[in-house]
Amino acid sequence: MPEPTESEVETPVSEAAVRVETPPPPVFPLWHQPRPKVRIKADLLPAVSIASFIALFGMAIGWLWSRLAPAQLVVVAEGGKLIPLRAESYHRFDDLVLFVLLGLGAGVVTGAGVWMLRERRGPVIMIAAVVGSGLAAWLAMQVGVSWAEARFVVEAAPKIGDVLPVAPRLESRWVVVGWPLGAALAYGFAAAWNGRDDLGRRLG
Repeated sequence: MPEPTESEVETPVSEAAVRVETPPPPVFPLWHQPRPKVRIKADLLPAVSIASFIALFGMAIGWLWSRLAPAQLVVVAEGGKLIPLRAESYHRFDDLVLFVLLGLGAGVVTGAGVWMLRERRGPVIMIAAVVGSGLAAWLAMQVGVSWAEARFVVEAAPKIGDVLPVAPRLESRWVVVGWPLGAALAYGFAAAWNGRDDLGRRLG
C-alpha cells in the first residue's frame, strides 16, 4: 500500500498558531484613534463675534489708564517752552509701563475667558482672541490718550513761571503688543496643560 504524500497529510493547526497570526489588540487604544481635524468653517462666525466682543473692552482699559496714568509737571519758560520739573520726566516711562501692565493683565483674562468656551476650543478661536486683543489695545491707546488730554485741560493762557500738568501720553506704539501677547500666552499655556488632541472640545 503506497504511503500518503506530504500534501495529503493533514497537519493539525493548533490554537496557539492561530493566536500568533492574529495581531494583538493595541495596549493603549486611544493612541490608535484618528486625530481630530481642525474645524475652520464652523468656527469662523464665532471667531468674528469673539474678536469684536474683545475689542470693545479696549474702551474700558483706555478709560482706566487715563485715570491712573500720572501727569507730568512742567514750568513755562520764555518763548513758551515747557521745562519739566526735577524727576517729573520719569512719568513718561510710567505712562508706558502702566499701559503695558494693564494690557498684559487684560490679555491674561482674555485668554482664560476664551479658553472657557469649551465647545469652540482650537487655533481659529485663539487667533480670533489675539486679533481682538490687538484691536482692543489700539482702541485703548486712542481713547485713553484723548480722555487723558481732556482731563488736563489748561483753561487760561499760561504765564512765565507757571507750573502746568501735561497730560499723559504714549510715545511708542509698541505698547499695543502687551494685550495680544498676554492672551496668546494664557491660551497657549492652557492648551499645553490640557494635553488632548481635541483640547476637550465637545462640539463639532
